[in-house]
Amino acid sequence: MAAAARPLVTVQVLKSDMATDGGNAVPLPDVMKASIRPDIVNFVHSNISKNSRQPYAVSRRAGHQTSAESWGTGRAVSRIPRVPGGGTHRAGQGAFGNMCRGGRMFAPTKIWRRWHRKINVNQKRYAVVSAIAASAVPSLVMARGHRIESVPELPLVIGDSAESVEKTSAAIDILKQVGAYPDAEKAKDSHGIRPGKGKMRNRRYISRKGPLIVYGTEGAKLVKAFRNIPGVEVANVERLNLLKLAPGGHLGRFIIWTKSAIEKVDSIYGSFDKTSEKKKGYLLPRAKMVNADLARIINSDEVQSVVRPIKKEVKRAPMKKNPLKNLNTMLKLNPYAKTARRMALLAEAQRVKAKKEKLDKKRAQIPKEEAAAIKAAGKAWYQTMISDSDYTEFDNFSKWLGVSQ
Repeated sequence: MAAAARPLVTVQVLKSDMATDGGNAVPLPDVMKASIRPDIVNFVHSNISKNSRQPYAVSRRAGHQTSAESWGTGRAVSRIPRVPGGGTHRAGQGAFGNMCRGGRMFAPTKIWRRWHRKINVNQKRYAVVSAIAASAVPSLVMARGHRIESVPELPLVIGDSAESVEKTSAAIDILKQVGAYPDAEKAKDSHGIRPGKGKMRNRRYISRKGPLIVYGTEGAKLVKAFRNIPGVEVANVERLNLLKLAPGGHLGRFIIWTKSAIEKVDSIYGSFDKTSEKKKGYLLPRAKMVNADLARIINSDEVQSVVRPIKKEVKRAPMKKNPLKNLNTMLKLNPYAKTARRMALLAEAQRVKAKKEKLDKKRAQIPKEEAAAIKAAGKAWYQTMISDSDYTEFDNFSKWLGVSQ
């Protein structure tokens, strides 16, 4: 993600410099085209903001300001130390432990905690560069909540005559001339009382951030002129602070540059090919992609004309079948299996036919009357076996067989 590349930035005309340096243009610094990394800015901001914390801790004696002793075992109470004496509710109560009322906290806080954080110099520079580049993108500045509807262009550059302003009334006139006063009014109107316990800790009032004025001349008088306007902050271009460039770790601060400040940016931060004059061996971080619209790149005619077409057909692995159960699979492995199967079926049919003929021939040798008598004798014998049985579960067995008693 990079700022829109423009070769020149117009210096806005002020009433005080119409005859001097108003109306000309300055080249856009390369730092405005650097890659924007919200992750690095947020990480560096959170670590830098920890370096201004004041150490705090609970009292070393808190929770131990009593002569409590344990009653020991044998009294059907826990062995926690107990307050001595009698006559009050406090006597006999547990003390010292973090689970006791009036006891110390668990792991009492100490002032020798690791309050400060070290951040790599290159990371800090990357975060500052990203914050400066984000300030040149109007959509990011508006997304942060700044009122820039009446601002002619971003980055906003004014003449050097603004650095000689001494009165706050003149500073307000400059903001009105460049269309930045609505943002300052927004900061003024947002002044209110902080919710929570911070009201009792010397930070009672809060307000939104207004524009940031960046000047280039050391000891400029505009510092005193702008410092009385709520929400407006002032910074030297050689000492830009990430806490001011991206308050809260959020990119897109509305920055007003003076002409001398914008001209010094290239010498301070260098470019993509030329090293910085103030920071030894430092080059601006180059973006991985010049155009971040990946979908547009992939779908462009230049890329689509050389890429291979996508193969739509999906080849799936065939399911293995058991040749002992599947005849077609067996025929692929053994073409003779079909003939063997047919021969086996014919042989089985011949065996069944021969068996039937043999049985019919054997039955034909016995006379019909004798066969009927044998069958009747068998039924009678079986019926007697059922009627003489002592088992009750066989009482209805004859009916189930269809034999009449």
